[in-house]
Amino acid sequence: MMAGMTLDQRFPGLDDLRARARARLPRFVWEYLDSATGREATQARNRRCLDRIGLMPAILGGPQEVDLSTTLFGTRLPRPFGIAPVGMSGLIWPDAEGHLARHAAATQIPYGLSTVASQSPEDLAPHLGEQGWFQMYPPKDEGIRKDMLARARAAGFKVLVLTVDVPVASRRERQVRSGLTQPPRLTPRLLAQVAMHPTWALGMARQHRGDGGMPHMRTLDKYIEGAASALSSTAHIGYLLRTAPDWDYLQWLRDHWEGPLVVKGVLDARDAPRLEAAGVDAIWISNHAGRQFDAAPAPIEVLEEMRAATHLPLILDSGIEGGLDILRAMALGADFVMLGRAWHYALAALGAAGPAHLHDILSKDLSANMGQLGIGTLAELRDLRRLHLD
Repeated sequence: MMAGMTLDQRFPGLDDLRARARARLPRFVWEYLDSATGREATQARNRRCLDRIGLMPAILGGPQEVDLSTTLFGTRLPRPFGIAPVGMSGLIWPDAEGHLARHAAATQIPYGLSTVASQSPEDLAPHLGEQGWFQMYPPKDEGIRKDMLARARAAGFKVLVLTVDVPVASRRERQVRSGLTQPPRLTPRLLAQVAMHPTWALGMARQHRGDGGMPHMRTLDKYIEGAASALSSTAHIGYLLRTAPDWDYLQWLRDHWEGPLVVKGVLDARDAPRLEAAGVDAIWISNHAGRQFDAAPAPIEVLEEMRAATHLPLILDSGIEGGLDILRAMALGADFVMLGRAWHYALAALGAAGPAHLHDILSKDLSANMGQLGIGTLAELRDLRRLHLD
């Protein structure tokens, strides 16, 4: 890094973190993080549709005191954004889950842990704050299901997230071309890439001394010991355990989880009334950032219709790249926004310093754009004039 330059001067935006992350990661890891599925049309649509949402700036409003806090599940949160769960997060950067959980605890923002992350609920229990969310890829076996919920609860997770948009493994052709397998194995081809990225390699070696230098899905260890897999390279061992959930499955979860229950991966507003009737506490509008189905609409496209269909809190992700995108989503009816890739770009770019720097970027971007809009609170976004730009 150039002498005398601050992080904000060197990496003022997410694009800067993304570029540095690409340079610091082996190609197979980069492709895992950055790729979508198919021709990646859905990933591009997410960006294009966000850019179409305009907000009318204000003039002569005088100085504004900006408050970035919001309320979700009856709790006042200091920011309107959180950390979305990412499968095999620890493949992207050593101790990724730990870094992100500690940052979330320190800043009081939500942190989501995936069932198929490389650290378990027990691993993160010492680092978890009051806003731990556990994302469940639904186990078919009821005994495993009950045990997984008990483990998440005992570790301190307060919110349960059921992901419903992954009934089967997606193809993710870029990931396949990179040579990455599940579970990750260091083939000669991948070792050549690793050798060119010593910071990542040494960190992985220290973090995973007993696992051949590569992470695996620790939450699932107790359920899959001795299991053999003949899965595709974009699937993983979790597919041997899980099922495609239905409405009865959702009702079972509602009956067995006492805290807030969120359903993630909803895009059709016609599902909202039934989800509300089932006792869901929030709907998470998501197309999995384009990683599952390449003909899905962008979440921002369906947001207004979803808002009209339910009084439940709406969470949104997919394609969010800055504070302005967060404001766009909240102006159209979202109550909260989650980011996944962005936090991992930050980690890969700056290591342990990455999450705090991204948090600062997002906060400053929110404040600057709220100043342009002449508003002091996020609640005022609903009253702004919204434009659909060409």
